[in-house]
Amino acid sequence: MIIEHKIVIADVKLVADFRRYILYWRKRFTEQPITDFCSVIRINCTAPSEEQDNYFLLCDVLPEDRILREELQKQRLKEILEQQQQERNDNSFRGICMFCNEEFLGNRSVLLNHMAREHAFNIGLPDNIVNCNEFLCTLQKKLDNLQCLYCEKTFRDKNTLKDHMRKKQHRRINPKNREYDRFYVINYLELGKSWEEVQLEDDRELLEHQEDDWSDWEEHPVSAVCLFCEKQAETIEKLCVHMEDAHEFDLLKIKSELGLNFYQQVKLVNFIRRQIHQCRCYGCQEKFRSKADLRTHMEEAKHTALLPEKQIWDQPQYYFPTYENDTLLCTLSDSESDLTAQEQNGNIAIISEDTSKLHALKQSSILNQLLLHESLKN
Repeated sequence: MIIEHKIVIADVKLVADFRRYILYWRKRFTEQPITDFCSVIRINCTAPSEEQDNYFLLCDVLPEDRILREELQKQRLKEILEQQQQERNDNSFRGICMFCNEEFLGNRSVLLNHMAREHAFNIGLPDNIVNCNEFLCTLQKKLDNLQCLYCEKTFRDKNTLKDHMRKKQHRRINPKNREYDRFYVINYLELGKSWEEVQLEDDRELLEHQEDDWSDWEEHPVSAVCLFCEKQAETIEKLCVHMEDAHEFDLLKIKSELGLNFYQQVKLVNFIRRQIHQCRCYGCQEKFRSKADLRTHMEEAKHTALLPEKQIWDQPQYYFPTYENDTLLCTLSDSESDLTAQEQNGNIAIISEDTSKLHALKQSSILNQLLLHESLKN
């Protein structure tokens, strides 16, 4: 159009449906002169008249063009929302995990939640995604071409790629790759605005209308997942009750008996998570083909409460979570409120020494007797 007809369309990438846009203006140009709609741009103004040339700019400064673009955007959004709703209700989805080749049938959310939970690969909430099959095929094609989904580097073989994505925590997509924008509903909400611009506007509105009144604040509960199954609970108390009733695993009792501090609890949880993820019983070290088989074995053999020696799991490597954003780790505590009733009833009083007369204190302190006793003992 530029070369043959000298027509320039401004902001082509912001036209939601280019085909319909072209067909509309093709019809209008047959009804009225093109100069009624386009701004005329003359180039080579200082050159002789025979060398001068006119170009025609079609842009949304023209109200008719602006209205057309907005209507096309609304129609596109309507189609996208209908497609999204159809995918949300579709239970005939069939897909294979990109990391473990396990097949999933039913709703697309089953596969997406599996990859987020088991492989720490999160592309967003299923309800925010549209054209999911095409999205997954695009990602699978990149992996088949031995390309990292985040940094987009290419590797020599599949094992090297897997190690790279795991060690570098690159099991996520590149947010700066505009190729993925068409798979997220947020990018269709406003004309000419990407998800980054929409979110930036939301943040600005929050800052501009920030108030000191937090009385209507509502905290949304975050669920923690059981160590042995997929049961979720909003509080650590509910989750501990479930693990004790369903799996005979009493986390608070273990913490109390072993005297675990916060960091030791973190390492214990991460250790158990990793063993379960690898389908290995930490009680007898037997490995199973699936988590269901492992769970059956551990419950029948009563191995859920059979922890290995402390030096096996109390290692620095278990500071790092098996799953990204493991909410259970955030709910752990080493406060006195978690102690057993017997420990709480100890009522041990601690009275500090009076430090107002420091010299007298040094002369009469019981520490002098302890030091003397220790010296004689040595």
